[in-house]
Amino acid sequence: MSNDPITLEIIQNSLQAAADEMFAAMRKTAMSSIIYEVLDMGTGITDAEGRIASSGAGIPAFVGVLDKSVQFVLSKYKDINAGDVFITNDPWHGGVTHLNDLVLAMPVFSGGKLIAWTANIAHNSDVGGMAPGSLSGDATEVFQEGLRLPAVRLINEGVTDQSVMDIITCNSRMPDFLLGDVWAAVASVRIGAKRLEGLAEKYGVDTFSKAMDSFMEFGEKSAKTELAKLPNGTYELSEDQDDGRVYNVKVTISNEEMIVDLRDNPDQDIGPTNTSRDGTIVCAQMVFKSLTDPETPANDGSFRPLNVLTREGSVFHAREPAAIGFYFETEVRVYDLIWRCLAPHIP
Repeated sequence: MSNDPITLEIIQNSLQAAADEMFAAMRKTAMSSIIYEVLDMGTGITDAEGRIASSGAGIPAFVGVLDKSVQFVLSKYKDINAGDVFITNDPWHGGVTHLNDLVLAMPVFSGGKLIAWTANIAHNSDVGGMAPGSLSGDATEVFQEGLRLPAVRLINEGVTDQSVMDIITCNSRMPDFLLGDVWAAVASVRIGAKRLEGLAEKYGVDTFSKAMDSFMEFGEKSAKTELAKLPNGTYELSEDQDDGRVYNVKVTISNEEMIVDLRDNPDQDIGPTNTSRDGTIVCAQMVFKSLTDPETPANDGSFRPLNVLTREGSVFHAREPAAIGFYFETEVRVYDLIWRCLAPHIP
């Protein structure tokens, strides 16, 4: 195993290039304009444990989803094999956001050993449900918002499970587009896996893994260095919402940790404007990264000093089977709430 910092840096930059190539492959081959024109998608690479190691272009909130999705797959399956591809969209089964957003994850093996994962996420135009586009302001439970895919195996050792694919397309009002977008996502994770296999073969599995660990350690060190420059203290904010509810946040900053406490918030909505705990964590991660070295790539180490507290059953940590279609509007409020809490205290 090589500890040469130049070699480790080359591998890390190669991971970034692979994630970017995954993004380009998906953009060029997707059928839906929301993917190939709007670029409502994201790509990333995790280590064998599902910790984010590198991210491609795309929406930051989407990239923050991928490690959480892979970790759920790892918790669910013990029989993971080369050539497998998993798919999820369910917020309570690794999907994080809403049912329109399909996450695909592929394990990467070298010498029979699991060394990494490639993953992507994209908004798909219609996955069934009570309304065209799978989004309705009248939804009161997730069952009305489309087909739920609870981290299922779409491809088994390179062989497509046609039954799963048929279920997915049969539930969509735009089956041809959905099929094309799913295959674009498959192409994306496969090209990423091919690049990582080549890296592991060239430099060796141990050096490949060391490079990812090393960069995560660098991410944690950089985050803590910048965190120590922020004013220590506890800051609170309460803001009235248009519907009369009040959102609350308390942020505690020390040299070692930033705690975002969102437990004191309203119960989950009866409509579709709830978000999952993982989605709320992504919002806090984006603020934290912006405050602690936004110029460097994000990885698992970048967020180790961050601790997010939520209350299950609240609007920021909805309990299954809450409707969740318009999660994004609520996440924007979480993100803004944290910023506005800190703004008077941090230049």
